[in-house]
Amino acid sequence: MGASLKDVAHHAGVSIRTVSNVVNDFPLVAPATRERVQRSIDELQYRPNAAARTLRGGRSGLIGLVVPELASPYFSELAALVTEAAERHSWTVLVEQSGGDPERERRLLDGGRAPGGQSVDGLLLSPWSLTPADVRSRPTTGPPVVLLGEQDADGLFDHVAIDNVTAAAAATHHLLATGRRRIAAIGLQPHLANGTAEQRHRGYRTALAEAGIRPDPALELEVAHLHRPDGAAALRRLVEETRRFDALFCFTDQLALGAMRALYQLGARVPEDVAVAGFDDIEDGRFATPSLTTIAPDKTAIAEAALHCLAARLTASDGTAVPAPARSVVIPHQLVVRESTASRIHR
Repeated sequence: MGASLKDVAHHAGVSIRTVSNVVNDFPLVAPATRERVQRSIDELQYRPNAAARTLRGGRSGLIGLVVPELASPYFSELAALVTEAAERHSWTVLVEQSGGDPERERRLLDGGRAPGGQSVDGLLLSPWSLTPADVRSRPTTGPPVVLLGEQDADGLFDHVAIDNVTAAAAATHHLLATGRRRIAAIGLQPHLANGTAEQRHRGYRTALAEAGIRPDPALELEVAHLHRPDGAAALRRLVEETRRFDALFCFTDQLALGAMRALYQLGARVPEDVAVAGFDDIEDGRFATPSLTTIAPDKTAIAEAALHCLAARLTASDGTAVPAPARSVVIPHQLVVRESTASRIHR
C-alpha cells in the first residue's frame, strides 16, 4: 500500500485539507507550509489516487497536451518539460500530435478529451491551423484551455508565448552586426494560420529597416514545412536563382541545419562565406559543426507558466474553470551566439 493523504498530513504535521490544497496547487497555502508538505510528499512517495479524485472532486488527474509534431525536436523537448512540471502538480499528461490538421485540432479542442477519449482536467494546445475565430467558437463549458505559441484567440483563453517579433529582430541585428548586408530569410509559411512565421518575418524586416536596408522579396523564401530538407531545398533555390546573399536567418533550427548541410555540399563555408542563425535552440544545433547561433526560448518557463495558468483555473469542488480575465504570459528568450555567425570584423 502506498502512502495516503492522512500519512502525509501526519508526517508534515498539518491537516489533511492542507495536504489536499498543496497536491491540487491551490494558492492559499503559506510558502513554508507548502515546502514542508512537499518534502513529506516526496519522502513518502505519495501518489494521488486518480479514481478517488475523480469521484470526490470531479477531477481525472489528467491533462492533455496537443502539439503539431512530436518528431520536431522543439515540441518533443517541450512535451518532456511539460510532463516533468506536471508531476509537481500530481497530473498525468496525455500527449497528442495534431499534424497541423485543422479538423483534428478542432476536434481535440472542442471535445475536452485526450487521445483514447479520456476526460481531462485541462488542455494545453499549440495550434497551427486554427484561426482565432475557430478557437473562439470552442464551447465555454469544457475544461480550461491554455494556448501555446502565437495564436492567442484574441484574449479568450490563457496564452503563453515568446515575443517572436523582438526575437527575430535580435537575430537579424546580430547578423547585421557581423558585417552582413544581404541576409536571406528562410521559413515563410503563408498557408498556416498560427502566426509564427509572420511574426518572425516581421521582426526580420524591422531589423533591416532599422539598418537602412530595403527588404528584397527575392531573399524571402517560403517553405512547406520547418524541417531540415525544406531548409536545404530553400538554400538550393537561392543558389539556382543566382541570388546574392551573405547570411541566412532561418525561422527554425531545423531549417538552419538543412541549409548548412546544403552549403557544405555546394562548397560554401559557414561562417566565412555565409553566416547562419536559427531559432529554437534545439540540441542538434549545439553539436553541429559549426555550432549554430540561435534564439533560445526559455522552454522550461513556457511549460511551468502554462501549468500555472491551468492550475489557477481549477477549483477543488467540481473541476470547472475559475472565471477570471484571460492571462497573456510573455516568456523570455535570449540570443545564443555560436560558431555559425563568427564576425567578419574580427577575422
